[in-house]
Amino acid sequence: MSDMATRNSDIKFITFLHNELELTKADIAVALRHRELNNGPLPMLLWQYGLIDLEQLGRIFDWLAEQV
Repeated sequence: MSDMATRNSDIKFITFLHNELELTKADIAVALRHRELNNGPLPMLLWQYGLIDLEQLGRIFDWLAEQV
């Protein structure tokens, strides 16, 4: 996958987090910073840091599955 496609999918995912799960830009930024340090999957980092609950995590995985 090209960098451009990766960026576009990241933008769509971040838009989903902001619009559908109502995460703040600050919450998303925290997870993105930790992803750079830990190279972990963003949904799991959001959950580990208490920014989303298990129901929201499930919604994220459902949304990601629809994007494939």
